Amino acid sequence: MIATVSGIVADVRLDCVVVEVGGVGLVVNTAPNTLAELRVGTPACLHTTLVVREESLTLYGFSSSDERRTFEILQTASGVGPRLALAMLAVYSPDQLRHAIGGADHAMLTAVPGIGKKGAEKIVLELRDRLGPALSPVGGKPSTAHPDEDQVIEALVGLGWNNKDARSAVESAKRSGEQSVPELLRAALQELKR
Repeated sequence: MIATVSGIVADVRLDCVVVEVGGVGLVVNTAPNTLAELRVGTPACLHTTLVVREESLTLYGFSSSDERRTFEILQTASGVGPRLALAMLAVYSPDQLRHAIGGADHAMLTAVPGIGKKGAEKIVLELRDRLGPALSPVGGKPSTAHPDEDQVIEALVGLGWNNKDARSAVESAKRSGEQSVPELLRAALQELKR
């Protein structure tokens, strides 16, 4: 896998950018929000993922590793390929997608070109517990949750619990007075064993 591409922007096109790396121009497909940040002749560092198909090797680039991770997870849903995943990231930020999918907001998902009602339902069903918790409310305001809580929730999701169960276990652990990450994690695990 090619994790990052760093070099000078040689060309900015409608849906991709050419980044010159060591005398070689790499075509990197990107979402419009990433393209808007790039200017010809300036240095760029894109977080990338390489999609291998029978007929092509295609690089997709993002301004953050969170966007790249979200792009990769979106493609694990049946019917979602790289183009549709990129379209979803063109319309919504990774955090907005986490809110839409985690909250089963089908209307929000159907606003993406190429996603109908049944497609939105399938995406929610398959990805609800895989994207992780949203980092901030949809309005973009900072999350009122303590950063330690998010860290523990992510750890529990990584251990196999779904987001909803992990969040309620952490909330129960917080009510019992646990404060540090290890204490909170231990208490949340005890809560999940019940």
